[in-house]
Amino acid sequence: MSSSSPKLGLQRGTFARVFVFATLALIAIIYLTPLIWMLSTSLKTPGDAARATLSLLPAEGDIVSNARSNFSQVWNDPTVRFPLYLRNTLIVAGLSVIGMTLSSAIVAYGFARLEWRGKKPLFAVVLATMMIPFPVVMGPMFLLFSWLGWIGSLKPLWVPAFFAHAFNVFMLRQFFLGIPRELDEAARIDGCSNWGIFWRIIVPLSKPALAVVALFHFVFVWNDFLAPLIFLRNQDQFTLALGLQLYQSKAGQTPWNLLMMASTLVIAPILALFLLTQGLLVKSVATTGIKG
Repeated sequence: MSSSSPKLGLQRGTFARVFVFATLALIAIIYLTPLIWMLSTSLKTPGDAARATLSLLPAEGDIVSNARSNFSQVWNDPTVRFPLYLRNTLIVAGLSVIGMTLSSAIVAYGFARLEWRGKKPLFAVVLATMMIPFPVVMGPMFLLFSWLGWIGSLKPLWVPAFFAHAFNVFMLRQFFLGIPRELDEAARIDGCSNWGIFWRIIVPLSKPALAVVALFHFVFVWNDFLAPLIFLRNQDQFTLALGLQLYQSKAGQTPWNLLMMASTLVIAPILALFLLTQGLLVKSVATTGIKG
């Protein structure tokens, strides 16, 4: 009886691991199916894409020639200028990432490392702002930007990023709390100011968390559709999200293969960015929230 118990426990453990891996694999397949179908359709001809078939490989032509043809038609379309929309998106995303990362880090530093009256109640108020949905503030923001004369420009898309966001402030604060305070005390003995401590000690030690904030906000801005739809007026200022919607509704109908190629072009940079930075993401998640 005693000799069979370890074997039984080992078998149960192996079965549990196999079950978990199988479940995760099934979930991954479910989530990846739309992406695989999109990529497969983007490599087909219009006639091949219109057929109701489960084949992932093109029945007409070859993958390379179909990809080149579809990409050329999408990228060089004179009515929907994806190169211009890509430039606008990169400008907005770049400025927004700089503003959001810098402002959120400064605010989080004040909540994590400085002592001042009313810090905890104010931090609770900051966290409470996460429960306010964007449609609630959409009207006041539109009136404010209209009064400033910014409607029809890119400023409403990146200027608000310089005022931080509660989620990013919370995440960075938790990371900053995990940095030993002895480093602050040693720096103050050497005559370093609060700003010097932030810039020379906290920021270099917080690169993984700052990179995650930048990554999350870049993905948010890249995929944002509602804000550009509200604040932009001129088609020359459209972002990729609006450009994709415009391409879908162009002339009433767009061939499925070209629409999927356009979608692939919009999604590909985000997937590549995630694959390149997943190490920083895991490192930041593993070291965030150690102290509260």
